[in-house]
Amino acid sequence: MEVLRNLFEGYPNLWGGGVAHSVLILSLTIAFGIILAKIKVRGVSLGVTWILFVGIVFGHFNMNLDEHLLHFLKEFGLILFVYSIGLQVGPGFFSAFKKGGFTLNMLAVLVVALGVGITVILHFTTGTPITTMVGILSGAVTNTPGLGAAQQANSDLNGIDAPDIALGYAVSYPLGVVGIILSLLALKYLLRINTAQEEKEAEVGLGHLQELTVRPVSIEVRNESVDGIKIKELRPLLNRKFVISRIKHREGGETELVNSETVIHVGDIILVISTPIDVEAITIFFGKEIKMEWEQLNKQLISRRILITKPELNGKTLSQLKIRNNFGASITRINRSGVDLVAGPQLQLQMGDRVTIVGTELAVAHAEKVLGNSMKRLNHPNLIPIFIGIALGCILGSIPFAFPGIPQPVKLGLAGGPLIVSILISRFGPKYKLITYTTISANLMLREIGISIFLACVGLGAGEGFVDTIIHGGGYIWVGYGVIITILPLLITGLVGRYYCKLNYFTLIGVLAGSTTNPPALAYSNDLTSCDAPAVGYATVYPLTMFLRVLTAQLLILSLG
Repeated sequence: MEVLRNLFEGYPNLWGGGVAHSVLILSLTIAFGIILAKIKVRGVSLGVTWILFVGIVFGHFNMNLDEHLLHFLKEFGLILFVYSIGLQVGPGFFSAFKKGGFTLNMLAVLVVALGVGITVILHFTTGTPITTMVGILSGAVTNTPGLGAAQQANSDLNGIDAPDIALGYAVSYPLGVVGIILSLLALKYLLRINTAQEEKEAEVGLGHLQELTVRPVSIEVRNESVDGIKIKELRPLLNRKFVISRIKHREGGETELVNSETVIHVGDIILVISTPIDVEAITIFFGKEIKMEWEQLNKQLISRRILITKPELNGKTLSQLKIRNNFGASITRINRSGVDLVAGPQLQLQMGDRVTIVGTELAVAHAEKVLGNSMKRLNHPNLIPIFIGIALGCILGSIPFAFPGIPQPVKLGLAGGPLIVSILISRFGPKYKLITYTTISANLMLREIGISIFLACVGLGAGEGFVDTIIHGGGYIWVGYGVIITILPLLITGLVGRYYCKLNYFTLIGVLAGSTTNPPALAYSNDLTSCDAPAVGYATVYPLTMFLRVLTAQLLILSLG
């Protein structure tokens, strides 16, 4: 019994209660939290946030870690979490601001700004400390990195942790999850949405998706102005992104792959691959869209998807590979992180890209040797960019920046610094031959370990005063503050997005779910429709929203703390 008591309460003669005690408490907190995360009520779960609540229970009964060890583990877990998020969202971060994506991101900015504004108003009108209000804000929008950024900023400013940040987060989080879903449901009735009609129109409203994905189209050439013109001379005439993969000649009926010297004639049929937003203009330019079964015309030509796994290809453009000239095969599209891209000559390859290549069996086999196609090579983790990036993130996060009107210099901190560095490395690393690829499973493992350690430590640190705060400290009022911060920005932005920006409902609810970085809300949105609109809206605004949540949480602490 003595051994068990020492394991749970700590060995009095050892620093921090001993290694076995610390590992046991941390492991049990995370394990019980993940078990409870599997519980769903009407399909909605609090997810890994259960780890926070289990940590609060352990802390309340004095099963805790040394405060210095707790602080280190909390910050290290946060760094792993935000860095893995940056690696995931980095490749699409800047492209998300193009055309249709710009409108969606501005709506997400509006949600963030309204939430911050309401938080500041409640702080001044109710007298609630800004540390508590920032915790309530992070919980109300279910944003854990914002909680970490606020705690880290407060530690830099005052030299101590503020337990009320975690308390405010824990109190407001459960209704934050539910409130977001209820807001999406309320908008459905407020806007009088006809879901069947919205689903039909969803594809029309996805301008941002049309710029990212690709579509093949068979076209019969009828434009006499292109008769006798070589493929390489067409691009300046059209000024659109497209690839011509195959051609069926009018005379002789032969089907072959094209190259830059292939000549087009009226009556030929060509297979064009381009973005959906450009397909109509390209079709009108050449002639008329027709149905064509290309695989049946020339069975010697095959199509295969090949993985880019050779490090030396990272950052190289398609034109540098010379696949068509060297092997007589043609790369028609590239799939990156689940999104198909047009295989333009200047498109840079990245490790993990999956290219669609068309040619004879022999030509494709030769190209495969050049490109790699080795899953074993992809499964090998690239740890150097991760740890170099974390080190650079810590340096960047420690550099103070002065802003007018803020008495203390602002630091990006251990949340913002690694997040920015990981976004930049994952986006621009391949350009400088830096391999940043990690498999989805490896990235998810890194992220889940980081967030689990962080939430466990936050809960353990806040557990001691949690019950007293709820009962005697007015914590129940914080729930009301959280509900206001959750629902009001979403309803206002939903009305603006619908009536001013004319967004499709399914795109709109995806944007609103993304602006709160709330996976349960995304799951709810996806269940409402068979189209991809909610997921695309979510993914488009998620990177910027995550960055703003981290930054604004720190700014509130530093400017009003």
